[in-house]
Amino acid sequence: MTLGDGRARPDDGSRAAGLVAAQEKAIALFDEVAARGLVAPGAGEREVSDRIRDLANEMFGTTKHWHKRIIRSGPNTLLPYRENPPDRTIGEDDIAFADFGPIFEEYEADFGRTYVFGDDPLKHRLRDDLPRIFAAGRAAFAADPAITGRQLHAEVDRLARDAGWEIGIWHAGHLVGEFPHEVNDGAKAESYITPENTTPLRRTDRTGRTCHWILELHLVDRARGFGGFYEQLLDLA
Repeated sequence: MTLGDGRARPDDGSRAAGLVAAQEKAIALFDEVAARGLVAPGAGEREVSDRIRDLANEMFGTTKHWHKRIIRSGPNTLLPYRENPPDRTIGEDDIAFADFGPIFEEYEADFGRTYVFGDDPLKHRLRDDLPRIFAAGRAAFAADPAITGRQLHAEVDRLARDAGWEIGIWHAGHLVGEFPHEVNDGAKAESYITPENTTPLRRTDRTGRTCHWILELHLVDRARGFGGFYEQLLDLA
């Protein structure tokens, strides 16, 4: 079977390797973002987004992103992906997050990290809780071969609430694959880790290929007016 542009459709092993390699590049990219201090007080969100885009081009020749590039700070961190708030300058005591979907060798990465400036202990705790809750959600996935989207979402919701946060969006992750992302149908619950998805996450798609997943955490404190974000591959490296 071929893709729409005539390329041979990769087998499951090649797809998994491609997704892992894409994530490794995203990790390297955001390690360098941190090393260069590209997300910083005094910079506008769009300015920071452009800095990271340019760094990706410098490091990997990446020119495509499969979804819009997001940098959000302060109260904008409460907003879900689909919102488009006005540009905001990152403050000295802010929290900010990045949500990027670079394409490496035609495979999608989906990667998110949170940054804290200043001494607010709650913002620091949220930043530190995000990878911990991610790891616990991943452990729940690993422990149950038949886990459904509904069950994993419920576990992530429990972990978040136990830590004093709430989930800020309607899902906790989604399918990922080659670009263009043809199987992630925004109208289908089966494409997301959501209470409406009662199907097992370990399954094949309509073409018979193994489904691979991103675990996406957008956790918020609405009363205090901030949130944080963390995402990467759930079922692979």
